[in-house]
Amino acid sequence: MRRLQLLGWSAVGTVLCALAVPWFLWGDSTIVAGLPLWLWWHVGWMGLASVVFWTFAQRAWGIGIEPGHGDDSSDASGSETSGLERGDRSSRSAPGGDRP
Repeated sequence: MRRLQLLGWSAVGTVLCALAVPWFLWGDSTIVAGLPLWLWWHVGWMGLASVVFWTFAQRAWGIGIEPGHGDDSSDASGSETSGLERGDRSSRSAPGGDRP
């Protein structure tokens, strides 16, 4: 499932990058509300890209980068340990950042 997610997000990122520049509107002189159509495309596309990035950050941040948490989250006795107890300060901070 993670591999399928990785491939899906990779495809979404590729499409977002490929269509960020409206190459298919080059040479089109259509004006909408006083601005060129290609500029409206770019503004709308950047809005869409920000929503997609927010979704990615909420659901799949670190996919393909972080190792799986299946085997390394338990010690020899089988008890769960948090990332902070293992010395891994980068895993899962408190919402809104670390507290002092």
